[in-house]
Amino acid sequence: MPVVDQNSRRRRPIGLLALDEEAASPGYTLFAPLTGSGEVHLVDLRGRPVHQWTLPYRPGRHARLLPGGTLAYNGVLPGEPALFPMWHKYRGGVMLRAAPDGTVLGEHRDPLQHHDAHHLDDGRILYTALEPLRGAEAASVRGGVPGSEARGGTVWADTIREVAPDGTLLWSWRAADHLDRDGFPLHPAYAREHWPLINSVTPLADGNILASLRSVSAVVVISRATGEVLWRTEPGTVSQQHAPSELDDGRILVFDNGVFRPHCDVPYSRVVEIDRDSGAVVWEYHDPAREFFFAPFMGSAQRLPNGNTLVTDSPSGRLFEVTREGYLCWEYVVPHFAPYREREVRGLFPAEPNAVFRAYRYQAADLPWLGDGS
Repeated sequence: MPVVDQNSRRRRPIGLLALDEEAASPGYTLFAPLTGSGEVHLVDLRGRPVHQWTLPYRPGRHARLLPGGTLAYNGVLPGEPALFPMWHKYRGGVMLRAAPDGTVLGEHRDPLQHHDAHHLDDGRILYTALEPLRGAEAASVRGGVPGSEARGGTVWADTIREVAPDGTLLWSWRAADHLDRDGFPLHPAYAREHWPLINSVTPLADGNILASLRSVSAVVVISRATGEVLWRTEPGTVSQQHAPSELDDGRILVFDNGVFRPHCDVPYSRVVEIDRDSGAVVWEYHDPAREFFFAPFMGSAQRLPNGNTLVTDSPSGRLFEVTREGYLCWEYVVPHFAPYREREVRGLFPAEPNAVFRAYRYQAADLPWLGDGS
């Protein structure tokens, strides 16, 4: 073994790095290390573990808590084939709910599910999945690197599905039916294996669907009634973004990764608040040293009850909280490092990361079973 650990992230400080208790939003932070075997962690503001779930599947992205404290968890379905080189990196397949002691209360399986599954309070699940486009349908997808389709010239296109608690399909949407090919082309540097790569899907207060289309750098609102795109961010507003969410005033909070941002020679990530009426960015956070905060993939942001924003710098396993004025008042680095289990993913990401897809902050009232923090 070398004297010096060659994992540069692991050489840096981990755990709690910063805390201003007067400025930070109280509560507990939930995260699921992507290379773990199924562990979900809950820590307090001082970074102390207060609870852990151990589930039977590696995280298929993330976990969050539902009202009453039930855990909603997206896991990786074992034994599935690789549809294309990146598939094992972000696929899921198992969407479950678990009790505080880790008992699985129910699950829905779809081997084509990936990235996001939004568990609704009544047991329904809204999630992203894939379907194959071949022949003329595949050729109709614009952009991307020529000849980079998946096996057999396939372009895997996104679908959105909503299922009942018993798995019955209630609603579905196809990118192939509703996205204009010229209006939503793949970035020229992207492989043509997956279009448009929906990495987030959530319901809006009016019942329509908010979705993030990473590979075409667009956030859209989809009509539940007709499937048409009712609204989209103007090109150039966000770049390869993640995790849009609706705020109480109807604005949209987005983690803007910043990859391939137009007219920007030094990439950096930021969190932005977008006014839907004007399409303008009305608030943003970026690190004072912009180049220091750059997450080329993954990431999320959550608006907290006191107006602060919890940010997940996913590749670095770095979670931090900022005020409206941009003051960083809490920072924690996930201390759990491990290799990816799938050989294909290890080949693409050979280091042992501490990455998490999303983190969430919860107040004590959201965890009625937590008691004394045990």
